[in-house]
Amino acid sequence: MLADGLALMGPVEIIGLAGSISLLAGWRLYLCVFVVGLGMHLGWFALPDQLHALDVLANPWVIGIAAVGAVAEFLADKVMWIDSAWDAVHTLVRPVGGALLALAIVDPHSPAWQVAVLLLGGGATLLTHGAKAGTRAVVNASPEPVSNAVVSTGEDVMTAGLLALVTAFPAVAIAVAVVLLAGAVAAVLVLRRLLRRLFGARAAPAPPGG
Repeated sequence: MLADGLALMGPVEIIGLAGSISLLAGWRLYLCVFVVGLGMHLGWFALPDQLHALDVLANPWVIGIAAVGAVAEFLADKVMWIDSAWDAVHTLVRPVGGALLALAIVDPHSPAWQVAVLLLGGGATLLTHGAKAGTRAVVNASPEPVSNAVVSTGEDVMTAGLLALVTAFPAVAIAVAVVLLAGAVAAVLVLRRLLRRLFGARAAPAPPGG
């Protein structure tokens, strides 16, 4: 039933699925790779017809490595400052991974569209990655460690839940992508305002002593 539904996806559903998964890859890349690879292996998602090299996502070895990476990401994300180091290392990895996931799902025929999907998928992942990394850096500034674990667990639940939702019901994927995009932009704007206040306060001249 699931495979039949995905096989009948139209352009809007495909673009929504690619967009939502690319955006979620900025939070949990390896979980997204695991879900897409497993979906291709089980027939939930069609294997790429144009970009055959991306069939490798359905390889059991790749799926297994993605599963190990997802577990490592889950654990690293719960430890204060280790999560920020993990985010820093994945500043390049996540956008590349998100771009390849978008290419594998959309599978455009035209080279121009392939480049466009690559750029849009990578840009979407970079946006959510930046929002996540910046938010976690602010949370890590808190002296108590509980908030970090709470935020991380919330990201886990939201990523897994939204992946399940857009996989089972591709028709809602475009709405999920729009909400994720708006949330990421809002988070970046809030973080930008906080940084401006912080550095503005530090740069302000001290009042003259009386």
